[in-house]
Amino acid sequence: MKIGITTFVTDEGISGPKLGMALEERGFESLFLPEHSHIPASRRSPAPGGGELAREYYRALDPFVTLGAVAAVTERLVLGTGVTLLIQRDVIHTAKEIATLDRISNGRFVFGVGAGWNREEMADHGTDPRTRGALLDEQLRAIRQIWTEDLAEFHGRFIDFDPMYAWPKPVRQPPIFIGGGVSAAKRAIRHGVGWLPAAVSDPAEIAAQLAQLDGHDLPVTVAFAPAEPSLLDGYAAAGVQRVVLSMPTLPESETLHTLDVMRKAVDHYLF
Repeated sequence: MKIGITTFVTDEGISGPKLGMALEERGFESLFLPEHSHIPASRRSPAPGGGELAREYYRALDPFVTLGAVAAVTERLVLGTGVTLLIQRDVIHTAKEIATLDRISNGRFVFGVGAGWNREEMADHGTDPRTRGALLDEQLRAIRQIWTEDLAEFHGRFIDFDPMYAWPKPVRQPPIFIGGGVSAAKRAIRHGVGWLPAAVSDPAEIAAQLAQLDGHDLPVTVAFAPAEPSLLDGYAAAGVQRVVLSMPTLPESETLHTLDVMRKAVDHYLF
């Protein structure tokens, strides 16, 4: 099982390139970055997990620009989004961004994508929260057309374009993981792609969580996990492909110390 890190890279913490180099040096497999274009001031949508929304949500750097900078200073580190809010994005531009990042990283990109939770944020982009799931389904089909067809064409309810040429193509079709719970598992099954759920807190809950895939043999990346050996061993025994550990957003020296502590807890999974 591979072990990665997920964190918010902001203007107040360690830089993306320095974080990427530190992860690769310590044997971590991947870096997954979340995305928020902005945080509406209304705050009507409750924060994930309840309570106040953490400061880093407001200050997150763009994941694609950041991962491009990380790609330039690393050789092996897998570069992922966890998750891209595709429903707030133009699908043609995003297909090109991903293909470009996959090219400059020599095929190291992993596309984590989700339907989002902040209704006010998506509404600011002109996305109707009520139909975001159907929109995401079409976007996923369209983006794969653009990645794989020399003459791409798509006609749907939300996404519609006539035959077109779009390069570059990715080095290989980037693995897609749908982030979320029950609905995300069902969407992963429909599209035949990976699932990216949040970690459970008790190893005894792992079997029930993975049962949401209804017997489908799909790759699983578990996100937002603590560096807890018993939980990681449980996911490894269950055949999970990758677990991504949560790391707080901290200045450079504190981040490096935190990574060293986390590494000791998971060292038998690294290198």
